[in-house]
Amino acid sequence: MTISIEQIDSLRKRANVSYKEAKEALEKCNGDLVEALLYLEEQNKIKPEHESIKGSPFIKKIKNIILKANKIKFVISKDDKTILNLPSTLAVLLCIFAFPVAIAVVVIALITSCKIRFHKESGEECSINSKIDKVTEAMNNAKDKITEEIKNA
Repeated sequence: MTISIEQIDSLRKRANVSYKEAKEALEKCNGDLVEALLYLEEQNKIKPEHESIKGSPFIKKIKNIILKANKIKFVISKDDKTILNLPSTLAVLLCIFAFPVAIAVVVIALITSCKIRFHKESGEECSINSKIDKVTEAMNNAKDKITEEIKNA
């Protein structure tokens, strides 16, 4: 019986064995893929798959963090009108790759009394918003003092 390359490839993928081992097993089992798998299993030749980078625990954790972060939106609004609405992962990437621009946007938003918020997909607000409110209040107080001193000068 002739063994085809497709049969060898199929057995190699399923049993994680070499071409030679796959060919020999198929020849001994007259080309029967199931019998060849059983034969390799009996011979303890089936090798476990190596853990690829895609399946590593670290990559799985990173994917999980990104999926969770995509459900949180970074929103800048003024007078109940949304000016900017981004997934938080995109906002983080912008901070990393365009740091000066990101800082400028946040400072301008604070100076112009815009609200900066993080909203979950469910509509509820994140706990960091209370800290952002404190920073916004401090910025507005400083802005008011500077404006008052300029008027009095």
